[in-house]
Amino acid sequence: MATSANPLHFFGIRHHGPGCARSLLQALEQLQPDCLLVEGPPEGESLLPMLQHADLQPPVAMLVYVQDSPAHAAFYPYAEFSPEWQALQWAARQGVATRFIDLPQTHRMALDMAEQERRRAEAGAADAADAGADAADEGQDADADTGSDSVAAAADGSQLQSNAAEALDRDDTTQSVPAADLAVDPSAPSPQDWHDPLDLLAEAAGYPDGESWWNRMVEERGDGATLFEGIAEAMTVVRAELPNEVRGERHAQREALREAWMRQCMREAVKAGHQRIAVVCGAWHVPALQAQVTAKADAATLKGLPKAKVQATWAPWTYRNLCSSSGYGAGVDSPGWYEHLWRCSEPVPESLSQPALAADPARASTQRTVGWLARVAHLLRSKDLDCSSAHIIEATRLAESLAALRGHASPGLPELDEAIVTVISMGERTPLRLIERELSVGDRIGGVPADVPQVPLQRDIEQQQKSLRLKPEAAAKVLALDLRKDTDRERSHFLHRLRLLGIEWGSVTTDQQRNRGTFRESWQLQWEPELAVRIIEASRYGGTLVQAAAAKVRQALTPETPLPELAKTIDDALLADLPHLVDALMHDLADRSASTGDVSQLMQALPPLANVLRYGSVRQTDTQALATVIDSMALRAAIGLPLACMALDEDAARHMQATVLQAHEALRLRDAEEPREAWFGALRSIAMGDAGAALLRGAACRLLLDAHRLDSEAVATQLGRNLSLGVPPLDAAAWLDGFLNRQALVLLHDDAIWGAVDAWLAQLGETQFTQILPLVRRSFSAFSNHDRQSLGEKARRGQGSAAVAAASASAAGAAGAAGDGNDGAWNEARAVLAIPVLDQLLGLNLPAQPLTRLQEAQP
Repeated sequence: MATSANPLHFFGIRHHGPGCARSLLQALEQLQPDCLLVEGPPEGESLLPMLQHADLQPPVAMLVYVQDSPAHAAFYPYAEFSPEWQALQWAARQGVATRFIDLPQTHRMALDMAEQERRRAEAGAADAADAGADAADEGQDADADTGSDSVAAAADGSQLQSNAAEALDRDDTTQSVPAADLAVDPSAPSPQDWHDPLDLLAEAAGYPDGESWWNRMVEERGDGATLFEGIAEAMTVVRAELPNEVRGERHAQREALREAWMRQCMREAVKAGHQRIAVVCGAWHVPALQAQVTAKADAATLKGLPKAKVQATWAPWTYRNLCSSSGYGAGVDSPGWYEHLWRCSEPVPESLSQPALAADPARASTQRTVGWLARVAHLLRSKDLDCSSAHIIEATRLAESLAALRGHASPGLPELDEAIVTVISMGERTPLRLIERELSVGDRIGGVPADVPQVPLQRDIEQQQKSLRLKPEAAAKVLALDLRKDTDRERSHFLHRLRLLGIEWGSVTTDQQRNRGTFRESWQLQWEPELAVRIIEASRYGGTLVQAAAAKVRQALTPETPLPELAKTIDDALLADLPHLVDALMHDLADRSASTGDVSQLMQALPPLANVLRYGSVRQTDTQALATVIDSMALRAAIGLPLACMALDEDAARHMQATVLQAHEALRLRDAEEPREAWFGALRSIAMGDAGAALLRGAACRLLLDAHRLDSEAVATQLGRNLSLGVPPLDAAAWLDGFLNRQALVLLHDDAIWGAVDAWLAQLGETQFTQILPLVRRSFSAFSNHDRQSLGEKARRGQGSAAVAAASASAAGAAGAAGDGNDGAWNEARAVLAIPVLDQLLGLNLPAQPLTRLQEAQP
């Protein structure tokens, strides 16, 4: 702590720990310091007067950002149970002088921007060297490509790398917005090689990991001021085993700067005459701050630091972002549980105090356990899941028994989770996932006063709302946009960018009166209060709407992202008018499509890309590069399509049919001769061959017929070939299903096809007919009621007899009208035979008695 001659008192804490917060308040009450030094951004001292504002409700965060480049920003989150928050609140109530002593963000962000500039210069030099390399030297070309790819991978993977580096720095409460081209320190160990320093202490104490050890030994206890002496001793030992250099040169340099600045601030507080100075900082820093380092050495370390002009404000925060799973290096696993621990330990007013409860720790532990399980019961009942009072009683007993068996004074979250799974959910872990999401983590959102400075993204959105005359309103309304007008087109870009960020102020809707034509777009707008919070949450991706939307989209994509999803993302980016993102995605798409052999993915990627071509001219976007990519993908898909249609079972064939139909519709929008001819050539190869699945051969034949690439005579030949007696009935039914394609018009208007289908059905035996009947009925069931009624009426009227006779003569050897000498007259004998079949296929339910009389009347 401190000697009588040393006014400095050190309190090493874990950020967002309720046990540390509880012990820290007890220590401050005992010490009664006249100066409080807290690890935090000095730029945030201007925000301290708002601490007592009634509307400032944690979780909140101090947001510090560069004024000229809002994309460079850092958050300092605080929860109700954060030790720093409680210390700041205590100092505000007591009127104690308070200072933040961490390295100012004005220097930290300037260092980050300098590092980015250095890496940009290195990347530019590497690109220049690659451009000057001898193209004939394959080895040099390969080396140049590898170097270029590594730089691109560093830029594209910066979010993941930044999150990994942030996870290593668990003693830093800052959550930074990663820059687009700031890679991780090459000298730093990978996340797989690095271990939390607390794991060493946990292993020695017999705990599985440092998190569970710290929770049990610190956060779930309240040891008061004596706790911090033990923490300081433990951290001294750990830092001796794992110095900052273990985590990389850049990290070591940054930590040296931070700790030198903290020591300088401590010296200034002592020089100012304060007698009892409380230093609240991350436990990792305590040994370094207590070390005997001269002021001259620290001044030399801090000499010549660059500066950037920054600004600070308060921003609402969420428990979800406070979780370590969000990528926040100083995060916790269960902020909702920590809040419960804190509130169970809050001092009770004297008028409501219970001496017996305070004197009985076991009873207090039971109350904490019962309180948590009561919240669990309330949650489960709200979801219509069974949870009775008996469940709670037995779960409490089991949790306390588990804690006693493990040598713990009271049940922790692991014991409570095991009791819930065993007693309440009867071994099923699905309800536990609900509890973890809703209670262990929680969905609490903080609030800030109305007069607080706004975050850059919120300011940018409000400015665009004003310039585009889009006033937020609580009532739902439909906004019709004419994309030929500049203002409406900018409105569309603005709303699409919000959607990319998950800010669902509006959704695209259909307006029957105004959505006619590709230049029309309608939105249903309704402003909800929580959208303001989503804007703040999205501000971590960037300070402007364009930056944030592009960064979030880029972060969501991985090298494993399927081509169709990548194509859909390009469509979304073009709708939002993000040209730089589109260029990067187009490059990725071209590379991925050139190397993939998955024909299905190539075809699935075509519809969203063709949609861009359809609307590109209206939105005034350059789609020439996209057209080149589409043509290339269409050629590759056409080359591989015949092979991809072979050896498919029924489910795979139907999936491929849907993919082919969508790709065919997409290519209709791209009027380019080479890919079009290649595509129709692939369809002809499938339709005329025998290797493809019957369903796909029929579908290809239909597409060629609709595109006038096959005439009726050629189609009739294919009908006769694929519906002949030599073809297995199931294959014939599948071919017909693909050919009809859920459309009855070809049967209604083409008598030759009608006759061929009729002849095929007539030549089937009873066993064969019963076998294919479910398949054929499924094909006909897709027709609309009007189409089925029209087919029944056509059969009843006897239309198309000449075609029926001709098809019957070729397929079954029977003469139609020519055999009767009537030169095209209807053969009533054959018509009567077809009526029962069509009645069964189409489900017409014709009266049986008239049919019988007609059959008996025939010779």
